[in-house]
Amino acid sequence: MILTYVLIIIVFILLISLRVIKEYERGIKFTFGKFTKIMDPGLNIVVPIVHTYQTVDLRVKAVDVPNQEAITKDNIPTGINAVIYYKITNAQKAILEVENYFYATSQLAQTTMRNIVGEVELDELLSKRDKIANKIKEIIDRATDPWGISVEAVELKDIILPENMKRVIAKQAEAEREKRSSIIKAEGEVIASGNLSKAANTLSQAPGALHLRTLQTLNDLSSDQSNTVIFAIPLEILRAFESLDTKKITETIKKIKK
Repeated sequence: MILTYVLIIIVFILLISLRVIKEYERGIKFTFGKFTKIMDPGLNIVVPIVHTYQTVDLRVKAVDVPNQEAITKDNIPTGINAVIYYKITNAQKAILEVENYFYATSQLAQTTMRNIVGEVELDELLSKRDKIANKIKEIIDRATDPWGISVEAVELKDIILPENMKRVIAKQAEAEREKRSSIIKAEGEVIASGNLSKAANTLSQAPGALHLRTLQTLNDLSSDQSNTVIFAIPLEILRAFESLDTKKITETIKKIKK
């Protein structure tokens, strides 16, 4: 009878001692408070009173770093927030080396972000976000390595600027666009003037080319009846008049009248 009770008690203790560790977890077992072993996935025995344990999730975790107020190297106040992706590579260190690895990683990320922003100017912060994010990742990864944590990536979500600074940046961008527009327009005028010069030289060297060009222009104008065409005397005719002797012309006109 007594043996039956003992067997029942042993079976009961075994049943309540069984613990299941999932595939993505590891268990840290303590025997009377002293670290004993890492519990692998599957069925494990944890004897009440004698053993205690903590499970550690090995999957990648995302930490949302709240908005951090910081001042850039050129003394511009900014707000910046980010997301950090990390995972535990050593469950024993994550439990034994740091009290709360989740909280510690978040606080370290906030401090690192403020420090990095203070080392760069605003233009670099806006234009080289990937570079700055990689720098933050390297610093956090190096600091969390003794805790058995590996930082997979750091992504900067938002960079918040004061309203007056947004207006200044908008004006600067507008001035830059106007500058590029003026340069392109000037370059176009230079090319156009060169082409006009080449065309003028070609027309002047070919006999009758100017007349043909004039006739072509008149033909284009005649396609629209609303156009009014004023004929201009070609330069060749005016030059012909210049070469005539005005005295001879006057004498000829008098003889015709007589």
